[in-house]
Amino acid sequence: MTLHGRKHYEHRERHCPEEPPACLVPLPEMYKSPVEWPQSRDKIWYHNVPHTLLAEVKGHQNWVKVTGEFLTFPGGGTQFIHGAMHYIDFIEKAVPDIAWGKRTRVILDVGCGVASFGGYLFERDVLTMSFAPKDEHEAQVQFALERGIPAISAVMGSQRLPFPSRVFDVVHCARCRVPWHVEGGTLLLELNRVLRPGGYFVWSATPVYQKLKEDVEIWKEMSALTMSMCWELVSINRDKLNSVGAAIYRKPTSNVCYDQRKHKRPPMCKTDDDPNAAWYVPLQACMHRAPVDGAERGTRWPEEWPRRLQVSPYWLNKAQMGIYGRPAPDDFASDYEHWKRVVNKSYLNGLGISWSNVRNVMDMRAVYGGFAAALKDLKVWVLNVVNIDSPDTLPIIYERGLFGIYHDWCESFSTYPRTYDLLHADHLFSKLKKRCKIAPLMAEIDRIVRPGGKLIVRDESSAIGEVENLLKSLHWEVHLAFSKDQEGILSAQKSYWRPDIHVASS
Repeated sequence: MTLHGRKHYEHRERHCPEEPPACLVPLPEMYKSPVEWPQSRDKIWYHNVPHTLLAEVKGHQNWVKVTGEFLTFPGGGTQFIHGAMHYIDFIEKAVPDIAWGKRTRVILDVGCGVASFGGYLFERDVLTMSFAPKDEHEAQVQFALERGIPAISAVMGSQRLPFPSRVFDVVHCARCRVPWHVEGGTLLLELNRVLRPGGYFVWSATPVYQKLKEDVEIWKEMSALTMSMCWELVSINRDKLNSVGAAIYRKPTSNVCYDQRKHKRPPMCKTDDDPNAAWYVPLQACMHRAPVDGAERGTRWPEEWPRRLQVSPYWLNKAQMGIYGRPAPDDFASDYEHWKRVVNKSYLNGLGISWSNVRNVMDMRAVYGGFAAALKDLKVWVLNVVNIDSPDTLPIIYERGLFGIYHDWCESFSTYPRTYDLLHADHLFSKLKKRCKIAPLMAEIDRIVRPGGKLIVRDESSAIGEVENLLKSLHWEVHLAFSKDQEGILSAQKSYWRPDIHVASS
């Protein structure tokens, strides 16, 4: 595969082989069952993610330290030496409208390091999608997931992030070292695409509070760029205890400012540019107009959390047909009831799954996010995956205060090995096998799931049989495989087995 350059981090973007790999990833020596949440936020087994480089490079910055058999996370990092909670409260005091866990529920953390910010925001009922846009220090995202904190492997390079437009309540960047101001602000315009109208961008990088020549220059350029994007600087405050400052901007809710700009730079996007198209779509250095039709998504802020989880989004109306054939709001409501029933009557007690050591969960074919919503009271988080050949329901998932990502399961998923405790696949395999082979996907599931982790499959009986045979060949323990009227359910657990044979490296 030829890469045309490295300037825009193309070498760190997704590049998948024509034939997906069907081999298994070896276990690190001395691997142990992960530390359970919430202790895992502060320490993980060193041998599970044996990367000393990050501890060496970042040890002095209060990020991560090697402590005997553990890697420990002091909880502050460079940005908040005196603790993340103080910093989180500092942001809300600066702009009370942020209202963590009420008005603000789903946020994007760019340049997350080992995701301590997202880890501590759980205490405020906030769900954080974290990623390291350069990930120059090996495996930051793997550390985050081993800690039980949501994170994905992604870069800000030449392509859009795999999210719909206008879904994050807040976007946060602390010392994220992304050159937002260069090349017409292309990267900041991508954050603008995924930020809700009326949402906030919290920027607490050195140009906000330091006076070095480079910082002053960047601040000047960022001020000009954000003004031309019609972002309002609502607060610029200093956190004296942590010796940092934060500039907080608000995205407009109308088009008045866009239309009044003298210099139309950055330009508005063309009317035929779909703001939600995000799977292998090149970045566009433009802005989409704010929605103005009252029935359109983005004209109103979602209900406060936790009410937003249960109510059908205002922009779904009875004239629209839902995924399962009922009017959209009824479809949404019945899907929620269905998953509450399935989870409570079957999954929690009937599948032989010990939920106490389940933390990182993925719904491999989410529709409305009903499965994730039904798990709300458990100490888990669920990454909802909306398949690229399915109807685009991901905005609905975000509207209810959950989060997710676009993906094509004919390709590998953007995560490290052994990063999830439980994968859930509802009618995924029967739909997918029309497009690609199941065996490489089973190898990918084996890669993603931790030893001792679980898989729940609901599907057509023929697909269940195929999955069961493949799992047995991978030495998974199949706890339940049941079929009735051509529909089946399967529950399995990954063992510590690895094959003795190694593929010769080419």
